[in-house]
Amino acid sequence: MSQTDPPELTELSRLIEEGRSHFDIRELCQVQCAGRSLPVHSFTLGNDSPEVPAVGFFGGVHGLERIGAEVVLAYMRSLLMRLPWDTVLREQLKGVRLVFMPMVNPGGLWLGTRANPNGVDLMRNSPVEAVEPVPFMIGGHRLSRGLPWYRGHSQAPMEAESAALCELVERELLGRRFSLALDCHSGFGSRDRIWFPFAHTAQPIGHLPEMHALRTIFDQSNAHHTYIFEPQSRQYLTHGDLWDHLYLRATEQGERIFLPLTLEMGSWLWVKKNPRQIFSRYGIFNPLIVHRQQRVMRRHLALLDFFTRAASSYGNWLPTAAARERHRAQALACWYSEVVNPGT
Repeated sequence: MSQTDPPELTELSRLIEEGRSHFDIRELCQVQCAGRSLPVHSFTLGNDSPEVPAVGFFGGVHGLERIGAEVVLAYMRSLLMRLPWDTVLREQLKGVRLVFMPMVNPGGLWLGTRANPNGVDLMRNSPVEAVEPVPFMIGGHRLSRGLPWYRGHSQAPMEAESAALCELVERELLGRRFSLALDCHSGFGSRDRIWFPFAHTAQPIGHLPEMHALRTIFDQSNAHHTYIFEPQSRQYLTHGDLWDHLYLRATEQGERIFLPLTLEMGSWLWVKKNPRQIFSRYGIFNPLIVHRQQRVMRRHLALLDFFTRAASSYGNWLPTAAARERHRAQALACWYSEVVNPGT
């Protein structure tokens, strides 16, 4: 990498170099950007047996939202630095698989755009069509690559980055009895939110009891947190959501459980505290002041560690029988009381 590369790409190169003896590192695809070829990498760590649970961490789907990639990279760096001395971490990794795709859209990050170099919004790029009305433009469209939230041509295959993410998830996560995924974004509201599917319909997912049980242990373990845990459909619906697509694929796997989540960091708060950020395209989506960046890292690295522990210990909190029905009833009352005839 050259000296003019964004710092996230530089840190990624360092992790590749320093982590070779610990991570299994693969090049998933390459994308062309500004006359150069940018690789898209995955990193895996821990037990590769399909019998153990897994958790995947994803960042940089939208190139402007650098903070998402930075959070995932920082967590990877923390794990790498702990491995030489942390016997508890080493023991934990015997029973869990960790999967990382820290920079899904390196071309967008290089260009400073939400979309990839082809002008496609990767989070609107799956074949899933919303079954209920979506907001104009933001819900995804096929009008022009020059407009934000462009889904791509209707007859075109998924973009290379989207396809690589889906292939990684199917290979590493969907074949297991239990898996989680956390995709790190920013830019919506002034509160940090943890979203789960669906985005293409206001109806509940089939694993609503499991999602509510996860939210319950998160609340119990983090008494003073301020995250809002909710289905994305409470805010807006979209076409082409990758996690809807992958969740629907997972439901074809029988009894296996896949719980995809999106961390949506509330960047409006950063703008409120530093209004000058609104004049920077990066400032709308990322903290630009050093101490605020450090605070964001401290806050969300603990969240990623929680999900690693939750995946490792899923057998201790996953609801069964009567407890499952109780969680379903509580989840419907909490998140879907306004939905007529909610499905299961």
